[in-house]
Amino acid sequence: MKNYQIQLYKPSDATAWNTFIASAKNATFLFHRDFMDYHSDRFTDHSLLIYEQHKLVAVLPANKINNSVFSHQGLTYGGLIYTPKTKLSEIITIFRELLFFLHQNQVTTLQIKMIPSVYHKKPSQELEYALFLTQAKLLKRDSMAVIDLSSAAEISKTRLSEVKKGAKNQLEIREEQDCASFWNTILVPELAKKHHAKPVHSLSEISLLKSRFPNNIRQFNVYHNNTIIAGTTIFETDTTAHAQYISGNEYKSQLGSLDFLYEHLLTQVFQHKKFFDFGISNENHGKILNSGLSFWKESFGAGTIVHDCYEVETANYTQLNTVFK
Repeated sequence: MKNYQIQLYKPSDATAWNTFIASAKNATFLFHRDFMDYHSDRFTDHSLLIYEQHKLVAVLPANKINNSVFSHQGLTYGGLIYTPKTKLSEIITIFRELLFFLHQNQVTTLQIKMIPSVYHKKPSQELEYALFLTQAKLLKRDSMAVIDLSSAAEISKTRLSEVKKGAKNQLEIREEQDCASFWNTILVPELAKKHHAKPVHSLSEISLLKSRFPNNIRQFNVYHNNTIIAGTTIFETDTTAHAQYISGNEYKSQLGSLDFLYEHLLTQVFQHKKFFDFGISNENHGKILNSGLSFWKESFGAGTIVHDCYEVETANYTQLNTVFK
């Protein structure tokens, strides 16, 4: 059996961490330290690096609260990150050593928001199997609306009718380098009015992240008579374009702004991607579905995949002692 060493992340590990993330088969730019650390003041970082004879073979982006470790509460998804050459048996062994390390350091539970499969560069569900073996408990399951862009677009007649409305109203789509007009004029006011909520990212935060990842964070706005009426912020990874924020003003239905925008994104801007991820339409840990929002996404041709969150007791590392035959 291979011998693994586990270390807590420290700032001097940033270059090694980022280099590893770039070569991993199930990582995205969200795991780059320049993304993770933008809100480091909110979390107690407990990220881990796993070595085999001084060679980095896996990492776990994580934070800690009391006796629990989370992967990672500041990120949409997380989990064990590893290379294309890492075999299933190695992942199981690494996960055992990881749980044992946490258990020895008085951590009782590990909570993981899984990386949805559409973000994998290669099939990468080894961790799901290891979680099954360690009797992990499913805490949350959201439904994600995803379009397979390798197939012909299946946009409904209703959506196409709205697209024609947008064209008739002479709407204009612009990709912007600045998120301010969308945040200040559309997103923040509409979230406050409809949901009494705020964006996860403040304008200063999204502006900082966009400056660090200009090719991954993209802003598209819709204008009518040179006035912004709608927009969307896209997080683009190697495989998938994800709609991080979608919002329009009170006239979006009258003008067809969001339908006009998304038809353009799906057929012109991101048609080369494997997938388009509209995100979730859930509330209350996945137990409530916003059916209207879900229907709108599905009418662009989206189907459903699930996004799971698990909790495993670190003492269950013993369940992996007798797995191999």
